[in-house]
Amino acid sequence: MIFVQVILPVLLIFLSGYILQRIFKLDLKPISTLAIYVLTTALVFRTFYKTALDLQLFYIVIISMLLLAVLILVTLLTSKLFKYDKQLESAVMLSTAFMNSGNYGTPIILFAFGEAGFTYAVQIMVFHSIIMGVFGVYFASRGRGGVGTAVKAIFKQPSNYAVVVAILMQQMNIVIPESYYQAIDLVAQAAIPVIMLILGMQLANVSSSNFAWQQLSVVSLIRLVASPLLAYLICLFFPIDPLLRNVLVILAAMPSAATTAIYAIQFNMRPQFVSSSVLVTTVISVGTLTFLLNVLH
Repeated sequence: MIFVQVILPVLLIFLSGYILQRIFKLDLKPISTLAIYVLTTALVFRTFYKTALDLQLFYIVIISMLLLAVLILVTLLTSKLFKYDKQLESAVMLSTAFMNSGNYGTPIILFAFGEAGFTYAVQIMVFHSIIMGVFGVYFASRGRGGVGTAVKAIFKQPSNYAVVVAILMQQMNIVIPESYYQAIDLVAQAAIPVIMLILGMQLANVSSSNFAWQQLSVVSLIRLVASPLLAYLICLFFPIDPLLRNVLVILAAMPSAATTAIYAIQFNMRPQFVSSSVLVTTVISVGTLTFLLNVLH
């Protein structure tokens, strides 16, 4: 029942984007720009304008950073074990350390846990986007800009500014007139379905030829098995809401982030491998997420 009620509706939206891209071969850049700069920004603003700052938000930051650190360590040790070169190590890092909490994770959480879980998911998604803007860009651009490029990427993300403005307005009790809030809400509601369609379209562009199956197996094990297990163990050390714990574990079990494929293309860091990691882990996650949701429900 979990598959039919939670996973299948999400997959059907991905499939719609996949079929659309296969038929029309659209340019994804302007659509992605719209989603990032307008739709997601409105969603982030609405979420943080409505959500009070509390200890749970602090725990989200700490747990996310701890999980990232452990995943980086696991990937580095694995790369040493299999003697990957620096480029392949970076490509594997992009595929294992960063999960698709945005255009896959948030809709799954919405279907599985409702609005309460979705609010947590959006907060986590925003922080994950900041993490990817720093560490993701760093690993994609090793030797080609590094930290400087990563810092610039942070300041180019409008959702980061939306967080600050929304929190300030909330803390200062600035009330947005109803008609203006409805306009923001209308745009925010479009964010999740559009970014879901974009993921389906991105997957349609991945070539399935010459897959590096040994490395992809390593990526899949770390991303889909080790990551949620580590997230659960880390959560045990914090007195967090059980719903937040479940959301964090499910998001940690998401496939490789589609955003990292864009970084890999931009910096020419094994883009075919990173894109194939997104495709393979997304397909396998249908089974792993169904199992995990059944365990946590």
